[in-house]
Amino acid sequence: MAHRTVAGALLEEIRRRILDGSFAAGSQLRQDTLAEEFGVSRIPVREALFQLEAEGFVRILPHKGATVSSLSVEDVAEAFELRALLEPRLLRHSAPRLTESDYEAIDVVLADYSRALRERDTARWGELNTTLHLMLYQHAGKPRTATLVTSLLQECDRYTRLQLSSDLESLERADSEHRELVQLCRAGDVRAAVPFLKQHVEHVGEALVAFLRARQP
Repeated sequence: MAHRTVAGALLEEIRRRILDGSFAAGSQLRQDTLAEEFGVSRIPVREALFQLEAEGFVRILPHKGATVSSLSVEDVAEAFELRALLEPRLLRHSAPRLTESDYEAIDVVLADYSRALRERDTARWGELNTTLHLMLYQHAGKPRTATLVTSLLQECDRYTRLQLSSDLESLERADSEHRELVQLCRAGDVRAAVPFLKQHVEHVGEALVAFLRARQP
């Protein structure tokens, strides 16, 4: 159990550093260096890197080791296409089962998001965005789909942070759309909430793809 706990903690920390840009795309992740930094053996480091590879954050190549993966614009577009297909499915099954206690917890996340928006804390915003979406889907009863969506949300987070760090208008729009989505679910209007979510994900994806294409040489 202690070994699994160490590997899990390493996984979370390395993923966090990739998400916040401390480990940039293309940078090498040396097992011995990470093991020395964290004061552990190479075994839990290796396990964490294998899991990050499965999540799409890392590429492990023979004789080259692990590097932080980068996504093409086409990969980003596909990730959002998948999200637009899968997340409405989860919401359709989960929303009717959300309780008032669930909504009270969601309200806390929305308030934290607004605070992060005011403070321009895009790293915190990314975490809260993922948390909010997964809270809305928590009662879907579709664990395989939920696992895929969790991975896609984390993957997309790396790139939305780049965009939103310089685009306050998009942050404010996301805040407004999140609140409207929650309001629709709370009112029991699932038929309206599901297409609204799809449109929300598509808007974010289109804006991000346009942003990334503008940065290409």
